[in-house]
Amino acid sequence: MSLSIAQAQNLEPRSYANTPIGLNFLIAGYAYTEGKVAFNPTLPIANAQFHSNTEVLAYVRSIDAFGNSAKFDVILPYSAFYGDALANGQPVQRQMSGIGDPKFRFSMNFYGAPALSLKDFRGYSQDLIIGASMQISAPLGQYDNSKLINLGYNRWSFRPELGISKAIGSWTLEFMPSVTFYTVNSDFNYGQSLSQAPQYEAQAHIIYSFVSGVWLALNGDYFVGNRTTLNGVLNNNLQSNTRAGITLALPVDRHNSVKLYASTGTASLTGSNFNAIGIAWQYRWGDGY
Repeated sequence: MSLSIAQAQNLEPRSYANTPIGLNFLIAGYAYTEGKVAFNPTLPIANAQFHSNTEVLAYVRSIDAFGNSAKFDVILPYSAFYGDALANGQPVQRQMSGIGDPKFRFSMNFYGAPALSLKDFRGYSQDLIIGASMQISAPLGQYDNSKLINLGYNRWSFRPELGISKAIGSWTLEFMPSVTFYTVNSDFNYGQSLSQAPQYEAQAHIIYSFVSGVWLALNGDYFVGNRTTLNGVLNNNLQSNTRAGITLALPVDRHNSVKLYASTGTASLTGSNFNAIGIAWQYRWGDGY
């Protein structure tokens, strides 16, 4: 049983990199995604394809948390979605646009990334960083209980994550395991009760930083889980997916930078798979910056 539109897994290199405290980041991004939507095999739905255009506005603040560097993020998505499929052998379509579920994230480093002012940060050099984060998704996006595919999920999700980052010269290796827990959607498809098992995920990144400030990352991701239960009946829709991607960050000037990224699925258990490309602009200010 499908919950909402397929969303790209977050391939986020440098999420736990040390950042001077007191800085603000305003991020505006665009992503195009296309691929397949997987439904419960017992449903008479086949060949489900989708295309989406998503704009994202985000704000990030770097702070001092018990002497360690930390960040607080707010992410607001807006999407235009088009999908088509065969239902009982007949073509059907779904087109919509609106606000998706916003996300709130707090991340904190515990080792190797002390809270430093911009002045003191100039003398900092990374070795090993260990941190953790909690991301919360709120059920505030567009939702229609008469539709199987929506922009919002009509339930909360909670995603704790561990982050490990090791610098070796110009290279940085990262590993980030996480698990996402979901509350029950009690208004699924005309008031039915839909619960979802946790999603277990692991990201890995290999990053090369150039002297100019440009950095390039190769990204990998694997997740498994998300099996759903409808009105107490377990569905046969366990998900398992691996993805690969690339990210290129380009500094423009002291305050501005641009990030380009792309990712694709490499293997899928359920048939849900997608390709994504995007661009993000970042403006930073604060603490004498």
